[in-house]
Amino acid sequence: MSSEFKFPTEVVDLPSKGLLYPEDHPLASGQVEIKYMTAKEEDILTNQNYLAKGIVVDKLLQSLVVTKFNFNDLLSGDKNAILLASRILGYGKDYEFEYAGIKYTVDLSEIEHKEIDYSIFEGRKNEFEYNLPSTNNAITFKLLTQEDQNKIDREIEGLKKIKKGETFEVSTRMKHMITSVNGDSTDSAIRSFVDNAFLARDARAFRKHVESITPDVDLRFFPDNAPEDGVEVPIGVTFLWPDARI
Repeated sequence: MSSEFKFPTEVVDLPSKGLLYPEDHPLASGQVEIKYMTAKEEDILTNQNYLAKGIVVDKLLQSLVVTKFNFNDLLSGDKNAILLASRILGYGKDYEFEYAGIKYTVDLSEIEHKEIDYSIFEGRKNEFEYNLPSTNNAITFKLLTQEDQNKIDREIEGLKKIKKGETFEVSTRMKHMITSVNGDSTDSAIRSFVDNAFLARDARAFRKHVESITPDVDLRFFPDNAPEDGVEVPIGVTFLWPDARI
């Protein structure tokens, strides 16, 4: 006789409200169902192969999500919301960490979604227009999905092997986020622009604009010694697994 165990699940509201997925997509409802962590997930969190490859979070979330969809479609902000909910369900809402030499405990259940203007997502198209303030170059861009992030990670790893000691994170993200420059959507035009013509002040303004429209969870907290706009709750190993020994 076989036994089937039914694990409790919870529904998580996505920061995107599902508005950036096609109408027939499983996440278009703006919600996703996840199950509580079990010993199986703790095995994932301690899997040295996953840790070495930097894929332990993805493997964990894929194990916890009950809703069936292509994980590569997941927007980064929605992924963060699922990660936050998974941590609360697995180990509780209290998270202790150290900032500037002082220990803090935050209530993760009080973290809310960022406030953004959802009217810009009408039409469910993940592509947006922006004119760079200093040069007035017109660009279009998209918000990154898990598939985009995988491509970025692979490209960065390849570049590090060729050019040791250099960093490529900022420019590589830009190349994958921007979808056209002054009407030219070819990959060569976008990469040439980012490498040779994207002024630092325009790049900074663009990053701030992207941040302002990106659906996500608001991880800021405001200790006494923090800047006016706060600092982000650090997401380290103990966030996922409080029993971890670093």
